Parts: sequence; structure tokens; C-alpha cells
Amino acid sequence: MQANLVIELGEKAQVPIISFSASSPSLASIRSPYFFRATNNDSAQVHAISALVQSFGWREAVPIYIDNEYGEGIIPYLTDALQAVDVRVPYRSVISPSATDDQIVAELYKLMTMQTRVFIVHMFPSLGARLFAKAKEIEMMSEGYVWIMTDGLTAEFLSSPNPSVTDTMQGVLGIKPYVPRTKELENFRARWKRKFLQDNPNSIDAELNIYGLWAYDATKALAMAVEKAGATNFGFQKANVASSSSTDLATLGTSLNGPNLLQALSNTSFKGLTGDYHFVDRQLQPPTFKIVNVNGNGVRGLGFWKPARGLVKRLDPANSTSLSRISNAIFPGDTSLVPKGWEIPTNEKKLKIGVPLKDGFTEFVAVTTDPISNATKVTGYCIDVFDAVVKALPYALPYEYIPYVNPDGKPAGNYNDLAYQVHLKKFDAVVGDMTIVYNRSLYIDFTLPYTESGVNMIVPIADNNSKNAWVFMKPLTWDLWVSTFVLFVFIGFVVWVLEHRVNEDFRGSASNQAGASFWFSFSTMVFAQRERVVSNLARAVVIIWCFVVLVVTQSYTASLSSLLTVQQLQPTVTDVHDLIMKGEYVGYLKGSFVREILLGLGFHKSKLRVYDSPEECHELFSKGSGNGGIAAAFDEVPYTKLFLLKYCSQYTMIDPTFQTAGFGFVFPKGSSLVPDISKAILNVTEGDQMKQIEDAWFGKRGSCPESSSSVSSNILSLKSFWGLFLIAGLAAFLALIIFFVMFVSRERRELRHSDPTAPIWDRTKTFFRVFIQRDSSTSLNSRQMELTDRNGISLHTIGVPSPSACSIHTQFPEDPSSTDSQTPQEEAINIDQLTNQNQERPTALEIDHENN
Repeated sequence: MQANLVIELGEKAQVPIISFSASSPSLASIRSPYFFRATNNDSAQVHAISALVQSFGWREAVPIYIDNEYGEGIIPYLTDALQAVDVRVPYRSVISPSATDDQIVAELYKLMTMQTRVFIVHMFPSLGARLFAKAKEIEMMSEGYVWIMTDGLTAEFLSSPNPSVTDTMQGVLGIKPYVPRTKELENFRARWKRKFLQDNPNSIDAELNIYGLWAYDATKALAMAVEKAGATNFGFQKANVASSSSTDLATLGTSLNGPNLLQALSNTSFKGLTGDYHFVDRQLQPPTFKIVNVNGNGVRGLGFWKPARGLVKRLDPANSTSLSRISNAIFPGDTSLVPKGWEIPTNEKKLKIGVPLKDGFTEFVAVTTDPISNATKVTGYCIDVFDAVVKALPYALPYEYIPYVNPDGKPAGNYNDLAYQVHLKKFDAVVGDMTIVYNRSLYIDFTLPYTESGVNMIVPIADNNSKNAWVFMKPLTWDLWVSTFVLFVFIGFVVWVLEHRVNEDFRGSASNQAGASFWFSFSTMVFAQRERVVSNLARAVVIIWCFVVLVVTQSYTASLSSLLTVQQLQPTVTDVHDLIMKGEYVGYLKGSFVREILLGLGFHKSKLRVYDSPEECHELFSKGSGNGGIAAAFDEVPYTKLFLLKYCSQYTMIDPTFQTAGFGFVFPKGSSLVPDISKAILNVTEGDQMKQIEDAWFGKRGSCPESSSSVSSNILSLKSFWGLFLIAGLAAFLALIIFFVMFVSRERRELRHSDPTAPIWDRTKTFFRVFIQRDSSTSLNSRQMELTDRNGISLHTIGVPSPSACSIHTQFPEDPSSTDSQTPQEEAINIDQLTNQNQERPTALEIDHENN
């Protein structure tokens, strides 16, 4: 406060003002170009304090500061630094500089009633000494408490420890600027002590604290600046003021050498007692802070904080393993066990846990009253889970359950009202089937969920497959039906292309050829094809196609058998939008947030019906949507599972329509219990204890068939066969390519006879005319093989392979009209003569007999 006045005078007179003790951030040098801060800005230490708090895992801290500009200046910076590391500041304790001992004790008792046990003290040393003495008197320097001093107190108290003071500060943590030990510093301290004792022979304390070192360096910097600026022209230019001015300050002139001295100070740099000494924007740069711990009659170092590296155990840059680590501390109560940073307030022995009162679904929470003793008993799944979680905490947490009811025993409100009571501090927490939703999280904190999440739809199930006249179509999806039909046609076409030039079974009129091709392809479905296959390419295609047909037909048979013999339970409704379009009535649990979700979907409020229990929901389903009942019910996963455990044979659960976070425990905003309870929830849910609790309240799942949202289905889709279809299609397509390459190569002479200058259409007709003709090179052998087979000679005897790749039974057509498309070479052969000749020729067996 004194510095503020002097700074204004220096700016008016253009004289540099140097302060080695004014550390308040409010005196930022930017306010005056003539102010030099030759000490640390208090805001420079806030990051060291926040890093210290974070390293021990404390989640809350309360600053205790003096009620003046010195104390208030650091608070905004300290609060921001703590919040940056997720440390909450629930309260600020302000103590007047003129506070009496009784007023200090009253404020300390107020702090004792709060949960937070981490305190950051920032005040003058005289007031700080009284604070710690009173804290020790009322046992606030005992186990569980944490005290941290800012550098102002640490530098004053611990530079020359006083046993009477340190005795009241055992276990206190502090930070102070680190001053490296150098030969120059040791020589100066010796000279200072000798000179001080010479001038003050009766004084015992001859130590010089950090402020004395800064004062020495500031004096040296000023002397060096004067030498640079010159020692002449120290006069002042008088100000023009009226003679009637009532103050001498109005007559203050401006320094003639002040601007030069300002420039010289800004450029001054040297190695001082406290380290590298130079000004940046007329301020010293943030130093390295040392973390200390009051123990016994002195202090012990725990580590350091560097602006660039954070907390380190040693300053040796080569020791990288010490990053973000400090030594173990001794805390109040002479314990090395790190306090958790909060305790149950001394004026409240137990946490007040609010629980809801409900009529249905009492498996989750049930409140009963003993008629004899009038004692209230709270039971349920949620209660057992919370009890197990509290037992998993590393410390004791006393609590009691308080039902949220009116004096008449009726519920005092809905779940939103109950959650808001925590915000109003009527309850310390809420335990029950409380769903984690966004609007509640605005004023309270939830722990991690301990149940499954989501809102599902419950609908009745019915068996109607076997009563459907078109049930034979259900085994395959429409895309699989279409794909199979297209592939049948394609395979028939490919076989005709490969066989019609060499196989009489695929010759004849256009209708006969088309019929034979399609008949051959579709007859493979039951392996009843009669046409022989001559081409090797066609045989390869047919072999692969027969395998595909075998897999598809067998799968169809199995699926149809299952549909006709096994009861197929299907949900009566599968889409929410169908309910809205048909105007069906739907139900929801009384007091649930699901009502807002249904209204947001488009359901009219007149189409919503409320139920309180599983039995009431089942009754609404029994009535039906048109008779005062419902067609579907919407509820959270825990409720739907409990409902289906009771009525699993009549209803099913459709996949989650909306996502929620599940059930969680409610605590005040920023409560230190939330992280610990959440960790304990993970510990309980990952073990076998949670399953035991579920079995105790909901029964074992094996007692009733599992009802799932995914109803069993025997329908086959294209996804199951596209690999087979792809293989068959590629094989057929590859056979076509090979065939056309061979065809063009074999018939290239006849194709070249066409006029190259003829139109494309004429050349195309020539190509197809040649393509549909019988292959002259193989027709005679084919006719002889056919006639030989008719005379009873085995095809294997003359070297002809089996005519069918899928069946050993072969029957050739007897109608001569099927071979009316003959080449000129074949027309010269008389069929009857050829037949007679074959009849007169000896068989292979006769020739062998004669040779023998």
C-alpha cells in the first residue's frame, strides 16, 4: 500500500522506484514505466503451489489470507492455478490484519466444520504466527490436516528458525525462492554477520533472509545504473502550479536525469547474490522454488519447482528420473501417511443419505417401517451396492439413510426434486435408482454408473410363422431369391454358349435351345438334368455350380424345417415410429424421465399411460392398446430386465432406443467423495460381489429363459452366400472368356472372309451366323458316339467321358428334328447307311476275340 503511493510519486517526478519487498500482483510494473520490482511477484509462486497440491492428489484447498491488498492480490491467480489442475476452492477464509485471537479462533472453528483439510496460508508473518499458534491450541495441527505456506511466510519463519514458532508449525509445507549456494554468497553472509554483531552486540539473530539479499542486489543494480547514466544533472525541473496550491506534492517537479537512469536500470545485468539478476519489463523473472517441510527444530527440503520442468527432486538436469517426484513429507501429527485432504465435519458425525420412497420395483429400493419400534429400514439392490462400495473405501465413512418423505409418510417429490435436495444441502448424498442424466448433472455430481445403460422398449411376442400360407418363402430373403434366380439363368446361358456348337442336346430351334439351357440349369436344383455335357469348360462350370446348388438347397431345407417345427416367437412391434403412426398407447414408469423422451419422439401426451409396478405393466399389456391398455412399454434396462425375469415367456426387449448413463450415486457439486466412490464402484463391479448382489435381489438368470432383443431368426440372406455366388460367377465368366478366345482363333479364316468395308451390323451378323453353327470338327465324332451308345456299346469303351457331371443317368433325344441344323459336310452323310455300317462293323469285343 505504501509502494502504491510512492510509485505514483515516481511516475509524476519521472524518478525510477525500486522495491525489494512489494510483491503484490496488483503492483504490476505495467501500471508505471518507472516502477522496478526487485523481488518476486506473488503470482509467480501459484503454479508451484498447485503442482504441490496435485502431486499429493488433493482435490480441494481453502486459501487463508490477510484482508488487505497484499492478501487479495494473489487470490485470483491462486484460484486459477488450482482449478487448472482440477483442484476445487470451496471457500476463502479472510482474516483482518487487526483480528483478535478470539476472531482467529472463531474462523478456525468455522473451517473445522467443513470437509476440506488442505489450507494455503498467505499473510504477514506476525499474523501467521498467531494463526498457527491458535490452530495448534484447537488441535488443527493434528493428523489429517495439511498446511501450506506461501513464500512470504516461509522466508520469514524458516530463514532463522525460532523454536517457539516452529513448535506450532510441525508438519507444515512451504515454498521459498531457491538461492544457489556460491562462494560470493558465503563471503557476504560472513561479512554481514560480523558487521551486524559489531553494531548490535546484544542481538542473537544475525541471519539475513531473502529480502535482505534482494535489497543488496537492488542497491548494486542502482549503483551500476548510476555509473552508466552519469552522476551529473540530478536536478529537477519545477512544475508550473498556482501559488494557491495547498500541497507540496503539486509543486513536485520532474527529474532531468530520470529517463536516462530508467534506461540504464532496464539494461543492467549481473550475477547477484540471488542468482542471475536482470529486469524484463522492469520485473525479475520467476525463480526456482524450493519445497520445504517443517520438522523438528528446522526444515528439510523435499524438492524443487522449476518453471520449465515442474516438480523435481533434484536440480541436476541429468537426473531425468526425478521428474515430477519429491521426497516423502512429515505431516501434522508426525505421520508420513499422506492425508486424503478431507474429513467428515466434526459437527456432523454421519452423512445424511437421501433415499426415494416408491410403490413398485421395490427390488431396487424399499423403505419399510417396523410397526412395533417405529424404526425405518431401507433395503434393496441399490442399498446393498452402496454398502459394498463404502466398505471398499480405504477409510471409514459413517452415514445414515433418510427417506425422502413428508410428515404423513408420502413421497415428498419426484426424483428430480430429490436430487435437488443435495444441491440445497438438505442431504449429503442420494442413493437409489437415480439415473444419470444431463439436466441433473448441472447442479449435482454423479459417480460412475453401477448398472447397464439405455432405455428399451418392451413388447409382447407371438408365434405366427407356422400359420402363414407363404411360410415357404421366408427361409430366404428377397435379395437372395432374386440373386439365386439371376444366377440360375446366367449359368444356363453359359452352358448353352459352351455346348451349343458341339452338343446335339443344345441344338435345334431357338425355343428348343432356350428351353434346354434353362431346363438344364434349373434341373440341377434337384440333380435331375438329362442333357449330357461335352465341353471341358462346361463341365468345370457345372461342377462348381452343382456345389453351390447343393449348399443353397440344403440350407433352405434346414431353415424351412426349423420354421415349420420350432416355435418362432416374434415381437408384435419392432419400430417406435409404427406405434406413433398407428396411434398406439404406450406406458412408462411413474416419475421417470422417460416421459420427456416419449414426448420428444412425437407421442401425444394423451397416448401415454403410467404404471407403478411390473404387475401393473403386465395388466396394461393384457388389456391391449384399444381397451385401456398399452401396445408397448418404455423403461430403462434395469427395470426392463426385472420385468422380463417375471414375464419372460410373454414379452421381449427391443434393442436400446435411447442411450443413458445408467444408475449412479448423487453427491454435491465438486464433492471430494465422488472420485473415491467411483473408484470403489469399479472395484466392486469388477469382482464377484456385484453378481452375488444381483442374484440375491433378482434371482439367477438361469431360472427363466433369457429374453433378448435379438429374436432368433432362421432367415438366410445374401450375406451368407455371396462368396459362393462370386466363385460360381467368376468361374462361368472365365469359361466364357476362354471359349471366345478359342472360338475366334479357330474360326478366324471364316471370319476374315467377311468384307472389312461392310457395315458393322453386317459383320456382326456374320459373326453370330458362324457362332450358332455346329462345330464341324467335332460333329461327326459326336454323331458316331451317339449312335454307338444307341446300339448298346458303352461310352467308356470308345473313350467318351460320362455325359453328365452331376448324374450318371443319361437319355438322349430320339427326335431327329432336333438335329435339323446341319452343316453341308453333314448333309452328305446318310444317317441310315451310317447306322447299317455300324451294325455290320464288329464290336470291339469281337475284334479282340478274332485276334486272340
